[in-house]
Amino acid sequence: MRRHEFYSGLVMEQGKSYKNGKGKAQAGQTSVRPNTDDLYEIGLSHSSEEASVMGVERRAEVTQLRLPLTTPKGGRDSGAETKSIPITKRMIWESYKKVRKNKGAAGIDDETIAMYEERLEDNLYILWNRMSSGSYFPPPVLEIEIAKDDGRKRKLGIPTVNDRVAQQVIKAYLQPRFEAEFSPQSYGYRPLKNAHQAVEQVRKNVRRYHWVIDMDISSFFDKMSHELLMKAIERHVEEKWAKMYITRWIEAPIEDRKGNIRLRNGEGTPQGGVISPLLANLFLHYAFDRWLEKTYPNLCFVRYADDIIVHCNSQAEAEEVLNSIRMRLGECSLQLNEKKTKIVYCKKDHRKDKFKSVQFDFLGFSFQPRPTSNANGEMFLGYDCAISRKSENKIAEEFRKSEFHRWTTSSIYRIADAFNPKIRGWINYYGKFRMHKLMRIFRFFHWRLIKWAVKRYGRFGDSMHKAGRWLRNLANSYPGLFVHWQYGFIGA
Repeated sequence: MRRHEFYSGLVMEQGKSYKNGKGKAQAGQTSVRPNTDDLYEIGLSHSSEEASVMGVERRAEVTQLRLPLTTPKGGRDSGAETKSIPITKRMIWESYKKVRKNKGAAGIDDETIAMYEERLEDNLYILWNRMSSGSYFPPPVLEIEIAKDDGRKRKLGIPTVNDRVAQQVIKAYLQPRFEAEFSPQSYGYRPLKNAHQAVEQVRKNVRRYHWVIDMDISSFFDKMSHELLMKAIERHVEEKWAKMYITRWIEAPIEDRKGNIRLRNGEGTPQGGVISPLLANLFLHYAFDRWLEKTYPNLCFVRYADDIIVHCNSQAEAEEVLNSIRMRLGECSLQLNEKKTKIVYCKKDHRKDKFKSVQFDFLGFSFQPRPTSNANGEMFLGYDCAISRKSENKIAEEFRKSEFHRWTTSSIYRIADAFNPKIRGWINYYGKFRMHKLMRIFRFFHWRLIKWAVKRYGRFGDSMHKAGRWLRNLANSYPGLFVHWQYGFIGA
C-alpha cells in the first residue's frame, strides 16, 4: 500500500477543492463559534427571518483531483473527475481520523478499526467514490443490549466502522450551521461544552431558584419521530444529498447477533451512531429548548442530551410547567417517564417550605441539602452536589466484578496498573465537586486490597488489622503507587 501517495493526494486536493478562485473557503467549512451546543428544535412555523440559515450552500458541481489510490480491480486511476456531491477526499480522511480517535466496537460485519486499516486506502477511496456520487447505502446497525440501573435493558445501535466514517462526514458538514442555532442552555455532545459545565450551571441555578423539575423522557432515542426530525432538517439544510443520507441512516434496518432484522417504522435513531447525537440535539432544540424559552422566558433550564433540569420559582409554577411540558412532548410524539420525573424542593437555610423530595441526580452527581461553610468558616445548610450514591455503587460493582482480591499470584503493582487509569478518570470526573466525598469508594477499594494482602502474604495470618497497617505504611512510603493516594486518600 502506497500510503504516501494517499497523503500527497490529499494535500493537492486541499489546495484545489477547498478554496474558490478568490481564495475563500467553500461552503460546508464554516467555523464553529467559541461556545455552542448541538441539540434540536421541532414543530415551529417557518419564518422569513430564518431564510439566511437555509440557503448557505452553493449547488454548483465541484471538480476534485482523484488521488492515485489502488482501485478494487488493482489498477490505478488519475486525473480530474466532476462529482455532483461536494464530498472531498479530505473530508473522508478527516472523518476517518476522528473515528479512529474515538475507537469503538465492530458493527454487524465484525470489522474492527484495525481490520479496516489493513485496506485503508481502498476502503476510504471506495467510500468517497460512493458518497460523492450518491450511491452509498448504510448497512444494518448492530443492536446490542446493556443493563440499566433499574435492571432493564438499554438497546444500543453500533454502525460499522465504514459507516461511522460516512456519518462523521455529514456530521462535520452540518454541525456548524446547527450550532449557530442551538441554545446556550444545552450542553450535551457539543463542541467546547461538557458535563461539568452543565453541572456547574445547575449549581448556580439552584442558588436562585427554589424548585426543580427533574425530567426523564421515556425511550427518547427509540421514539424520536422521523417526520418531525425531517421538518427540522428541512428548515436548516437545503442540500438534497445531505437530506438523502440522513434519511438513509435513520431508516437503516436493525440487526441483532442472531440475524433478526427489523425496520424502524418511522421513529428512532441508533443510540450509538455518530450522527445520532447531532440529530437528537436538533430535535430537542425545537421540541423543548426553543419552546420553553418562548413559553416561559423567565425560567432557566439545563439540558445534556435528553437529561433535562428545569428551574422554577415556586411549587405551583413547577406543577404548571410540568403539565405544559407533558403536553408539549405529547405533541412531539414523546412522553415523560412518570416514575422518574419529579418536582424537587431545593432545601437550604432561609428556605422554610416543606416538601417530600429534596434531592435529585444529574449526570452522576446528587444535588441535596449539604453542610457548607462560608468564607469566614461559619457553617450553614447549603444546596450542592457531590458524587451520587448510584455512581458510587457502579464503581463498587466494578471492584466486585474484578475480584482482584483473588489475584494472589499478582503483585500490587499489577493491581495498580489495572486500576489506576479508571481511578484517574473517576477522580477527574466525580472529584470536580466535593472531592472528599470519594472517600467512601476508596475505603471500599482499600478493604478489598487488604483482603488481597491477607490471601497473598502468609505473614499476616488472617489478621486484617496487620494487613491494613502494612497497606497504610506502603501508602505513606510510596504515595505514587495508586493515583488516589496522590490526592490524599491514604487512610481511606
